[in-house]
Amino acid sequence: MKILVPLKRVADPDNANKVKVNAGKLETTGLEWKPNPFDEYAVETALRLTENGANPKARLGEVVVVTFGAKDTETTLRSALATGADRAIRVDSTDDKLDGDLVARALKALVEKEKPDLVLCGKQAVDGDSNQVAQLLAEYLGWPQATFAGTIKSEDDKSLLVGREVDGGTIHLRVTLPAVVSVDLRIVAPKSVKSKHTADSHAYPDGVRFAALMAIMAAKKKPLVEVKLADLTSDVALKIAYTSFELPPARKAGIKVKSVSELVEKLKSEAKVL
Repeated sequence: MKILVPLKRVADPDNANKVKVNAGKLETTGLEWKPNPFDEYAVETALRLTENGANPKARLGEVVVVTFGAKDTETTLRSALATGADRAIRVDSTDDKLDGDLVARALKALVEKEKPDLVLCGKQAVDGDSNQVAQLLAEYLGWPQATFAGTIKSEDDKSLLVGREVDGGTIHLRVTLPAVVSVDLRIVAPKSVKSKHTADSHAYPDGVRFAALMAIMAAKKKPLVEVKLADLTSDVALKIAYTSFELPPARKAGIKVKSVSELVEKLKSEAKVL
């Protein structure tokens, strides 16, 4: 099975309190960068689907990671290569020249060139939170799709049984390949991914894998190519434009009350929520 995984670099969400707005623009100076967590889950899922869990060093398929960004985003791709991905592609661009629709259209062209059996995406990026690319890509390709996947079972690499997280529980559906699937955080639980190569009794460590030093060094020799955005789509017009940003108003300090009756009275007379 050949799997393509789009991977985005985002500002570390744990440092959200460092985000600043200057003259209506986001100030990213001093922010730490890391792979989008949901995209990391997609990479981990792809690795599990293309290996025997008892011998993960033997890749039984191909995992290709792709990112849209400037030269310095290649460190994000190298991180994915170090954990086991086989090849990487960087589409040269910058965030201010991209939106979800343009990324999906460019990915469509890349998919038609690479011809993967499966495109695995994170359900959303934690910076823009638009949750659009996977759905748009499936529509443009005319492929079946499953969103918010919490479990995936490969059926002879011809179809996938996907457990989708929905309000109130999980719904299971079968998608034939090629397909587009976006994953949620529970996909990296020990038994959430079942490859045809791995025994049903096998359990992975919880979460994503980390690369050893030797793997990080070896990743420097793995193929990483640059592609121009214009080579994938001639239409680079954006459908979404961010005109300005502003921080939410500072919250007022809370107050203490001596009794429930006083609390109820203040909720009525001051907060006016009752």
